[in-house]
Order: sequence, then C-alpha cells, then structure tokens
Amino acid sequence: MKHPTPPRAPRIARAARGGAALLTAVLLAAPPATARAATTDPAPSRAEIHQALGLDDQPADYVVLVDTSGSMNQDGRYDTVRSTLGSFLNGMSPKDHVALLTFDSRPQPRYIGSAGDSAAIMSKLPAAPDPAGDTDIGEALDAALTELERDQASPVASVVLLTDGEHHPVGGSRYPDATGPAWTALRGRAQALGGRTELAGYALPLGNGATGADLLGDVVKSTTVLRPDSIQDLGSYLARAGERTRIRKAQLLLAGDVGKGVTAEWSDTGRADLTSGSATAKLTLRSTSPHAPLTVTGVSASIGNPSVALDGLPERLTLRPGESRTFDVRLRGRLSAGPLPVRRVKEADATLKLSGRVTSAWEQPLAPDVRLNVPQQVRVTRAVVPLRATVGSAAFLPGVVVGGALLLLAGWLWWLRTHRPRLRGELLMKRVYGDAFTDRVELTGRTVRLRPPSVGGRGRVRGRRRSTDTGPRIDLLIRYTPDGSSARESSATCLPDRDVVVNGVSFTYLSGRAAPGPSGTPAGGPR
Repeated sequence: MKHPTPPRAPRIARAARGGAALLTAVLLAAPPATARAATTDPAPSRAEIHQALGLDDQPADYVVLVDTSGSMNQDGRYDTVRSTLGSFLNGMSPKDHVALLTFDSRPQPRYIGSAGDSAAIMSKLPAAPDPAGDTDIGEALDAALTELERDQASPVASVVLLTDGEHHPVGGSRYPDATGPAWTALRGRAQALGGRTELAGYALPLGNGATGADLLGDVVKSTTVLRPDSIQDLGSYLARAGERTRIRKAQLLLAGDVGKGVTAEWSDTGRADLTSGSATAKLTLRSTSPHAPLTVTGVSASIGNPSVALDGLPERLTLRPGESRTFDVRLRGRLSAGPLPVRRVKEADATLKLSGRVTSAWEQPLAPDVRLNVPQQVRVTRAVVPLRATVGSAAFLPGVVVGGALLLLAGWLWWLRTHRPRLRGELLMKRVYGDAFTDRVELTGRTVRLRPPSVGGRGRVRGRRRSTDTGPRIDLLIRYTPDGSSARESSATCLPDRDVVVNGVSFTYLSGRAAPGPSGTPAGGPR
C-alpha cells in the first residue's frame, strides 16, 4: 500500500546549497591573529560538521516497527518504548520522512509523514499492546519495504525494529516460518532497494528471547543488532541508531569530497617580463572539495629555474569548499643571455613547482566513519610559466664589430710590416757582360718600380722582413725582365749588402747610406 507524501526535497548533492556559507560562519569566521595561533585552532566537533553540512536539510526515511504483541507488557517494555521513542523522534529533522508502524498479528500504520512533530507521532501509538496479539515479523518487514519502495523515497533509509519475541505469526500468514520462498522474496526486494538507496537496519531485541530481531539482518544486509543490557538502555541505543543515520547522510554527501585536494595553476596569461630583474604575475590555488575545508601549510613555490625566485604566497592558507584564491606573486631574477650576450628579447618556459602539506580540519572528527583521503600534496595543473626578458648587452655587437675591425687592422699592419716593409738604402744595377755603366736607385716607400736607363728593361722591388739571430733584417724581392715582357721576367731575393744576378743584370743591395754613382749622377738619372 502506497501512501501520499509531501514532495521530496532535492537530492543531497543539490540540497547542500548554503552549506559552504554556514561552514564559513561556524568554522572559519574569525581569521587567526597569527599563523601560529591558526595552527593551534581546535578542530570542529562532529556535531559542528554536521551542522555545517546542513544534514538537517538532507532528507532521510525512517520506518519504525514497534512490537505490540502481548509479551510487550512484561517488565514495562512497552511503556519504556513509548517514553524513549519520543527522544529518538526529536533527533530527526523536519525534512525527514517517518513511518511508524506497530505489529503483532498483523502490521498497522500509525503515522506516515514528516518527522517534524514528535508529539503528534507519539500520540498515534496505542495506549497498550494487544494482549492476544502474536508476533509476525515477516509481515512487518514486508510493510516496511513497501513504504521505502515508494517513488519519492529518500536516498538514505533506515528500518528500526523493536521487538521482545521471536517470529510467531498467526495461521494463514504469508510468513509461517522464519525461512522459505517468502523470505527469499523479501531479501530480493531489500537488495534491489539497496541498489538505489543507502539502506540500513537497526534491530533492538528487548528481551532475552527476542530472537526475531535477528530476522531484520537476514533481510537487510547492512543491519546492526543493538543489544541493550536492559530495557532502560533503549534510549541510548535509539540515539545510536539516529547518529548512525546522520553518519550515513554525511557519507553520502561527502562522497564527492573523497580524494579531493588543492590544485595550483599559473593563471597569468601573458609572459612575465624579467628585463628589470623582477616581475609580478598571478598564481591560483583552488580547492576541489565540494564541502570540506582544506588547509595548506608550509606553502612554497619555485619555477624550476635556479636564477629566478618566486615569492608572495602565504605560509598557511585555508580554502573554503570549492574556493579559488589568486595571488600576486613576484618573480625575482634574470634570464641568462647564454654564451654570447647579444642584445635580444629572449622567451623561455619554466615549470611551476609548489610544495606544501594539505589537510582538512574535518578529517579527524569524521574518522573512522568518513575517510576523506585528502591528498597531502598540492597538485599543479598548469605548470608552464612563460617568461621573457631583454638580455645581453647593447654594446656587444658594436664591440664585436669594432674588435673585429681592430683585429683585421692589426693583422693587416702586421702583414704590411712583414711583407711590405718600408725600404731604405740603395740598389745598384749593372750588366754582367757589356758596358760598365751602373744604375743607382734609391730605395724608399714599400715598393720601388725599376726603369734603369743604362741597363734597360723593367722591374719591381719590395722588401720582406726576416728574423735572424742578430735581429730583424729586410731582404729585397726583385722581379726583372730585360725587354719588358712578362715571358722573360725572373725573380730573386737579395740580402742586405749582397748582390744577385737576374737575367744578366747584377743587383747590389746597399742597406746603408746611398753612395754616389760612378758618373756622379743619381741612380736612374741620365748618365
């Protein structure tokens, strides 16, 4: 039998809107005076975390099955149930959906609707058990599953069974024994329900012979059988069942937070210009956790370039769920110009490296029921750091050009000094055979052209500087042709104060002061 219910609240993932704001107000409202004070802030309690998560806004289904068979009159069991069940209902949220069913020979719905008014719910319980009632746990569980199979059921559901006996149905029950096909069908329905709902059972046997409570665990696999030492312990055990349901709410809500941490990315779109030795850029730290706050301590960053340092990040940082914070960081250093400091604009891509320990203040209070498994290291998602700088010296290229020109000039002067030294002294020329007329040529400049009027012919003389044991000397390199043609041109080297014959003409190299010729006229002049 299906019962009309109010429209169900949005699913847990969507219904958590506003949880982050509440979290901020409860846990992070007062910024620490100092970083040291922040590290000593106490962790929030589990109740504060549940409040920050807004668990009261997350709906859950409760089906409470109360045994009203005749044996419940013993030892004041039914009265204890009536007195303690109200406290259990008070712990529910108005968003929760509760179905209160009593059962003896058959189940009977007493209240189905919102859990907001516990007094109204309790008023639906009968004043006393049925003295002639039997205990049909199978029919009670069938009714509980039918209630949870409705279309608008919540994603978290609990079945609470309170009984003091064993399964003892009346004749004609669909569940005559504690086993059989009917029970197999119940288990199949519960398994299918658990595939789409966080289904759990809590069985409270209220007497030594209450073996029927164990049947709930046979149908609903995730069942906790709570065994109070006495009926007076019922209140604390019911409170434990309610707490377990809140934990399951938190587990479902925080499923998306498991394994989520902090990411870092270089968020500046342009290239940081380090021409002046420093530049400002932007770096973003982001929490990927939808609900839990995350704290990063010991934050430090580098960009994998030993010549460039990065600073500007706080040593300790707490991020609200899903929060991103962008920091103006400063790069200090210069890009290397390389082996040749040519003046140019250099671009380079460095790699962002960030260290720090990531934790959540929620981890310890929620453990071991909820394990967030927060990654301890910051994950860098965009690691490329684009850099640029004008490097090198503006004087380098002009200096290279000037230096090269000076080297060329020095080389040319060395070559000129060695291969074209300035000449001095005189050169005497006369035919070896024939007349005895002598031509005298004064050696000046670096090259002397010969047109001896007496000897005739043409020639050219230049020097070659040599290094000797007695010091440098200048040899004469003589090229001469007797008729002016290149075909008869010959060459020879004449050492200082020596002579040499070229093409029948004797050349005498006087390296000292020039002497007058035989006729008293200068060499090369008229005889």
